[in-house]
Amino acid sequence: MRKVYPDAASALAGFLKDDMTIMAGGFGLCGIPETLIEAIRDSGVKGLTVISNNAGIDNVGLGVLLETRQIRKMISSYVGENKTFAKQFLAGELEIEFNPQGTLAERCRAGGAGIPAFFTKTGVGTLVAEGKEVREFNGEQYVMETGLVADLAVVHAWKGDTEGNLVYRKTARNFNPMMATAAKVTVAEVENLVQPGELDPDHIVTAGIFVKRIVHVPDAEKRIEQRTVRKRA
Repeated sequence: MRKVYPDAASALAGFLKDDMTIMAGGFGLCGIPETLIEAIRDSGVKGLTVISNNAGIDNVGLGVLLETRQIRKMISSYVGENKTFAKQFLAGELEIEFNPQGTLAERCRAGGAGIPAFFTKTGVGTLVAEGKEVREFNGEQYVMETGLVADLAVVHAWKGDTEGNLVYRKTARNFNPMMATAAKVTVAEVENLVQPGELDPDHIVTAGIFVKRIVHVPDAEKRIEQRTVRKRA
């Protein structure tokens, strides 16, 4: 089955609809599926629930979907770099479900593993636990969190083969691998595309069985979220 598509729009064709849930991998601006996110924007779908560690920044990453008001709800951990997000949230125009960062990662991993719920100590006694089941194990309190699944996952990989086997580089390994397993359909953008057999099997993180379609993005921009500089001595 041919998995490689000529561009992001064709790779997403037939998968997008209003009011769907999308997982978007990456950490800050590292390893975000920017090309696929822009194609989602251009499709015009709206009412989206987006699961992502963060919401990008203004005009970059998921920030472009916030600018066009295509996102209805964010399920996230950290959103502090996006002024558009803050403005919409404070105006009551955007729903938010905050998660501790490790809890969000585990919720995605659990969803991909078919685990409907799990218990964690993180958040017990805080706003995070409000409305959730709390149970005692071995004398300690734990809050129940549910696994997350999505209609579509969009991920970014440093290298991949035409069968969809993916390798991530450094911080991009945060969230991309678990999200790739936790959606009905996963579409990956890949910087370096190779033929089957060219990847060291020990280096493959996401198996091709999880990836439905691929788009090659050889010139992916490497953005710096915050640049701190000082004068040379």
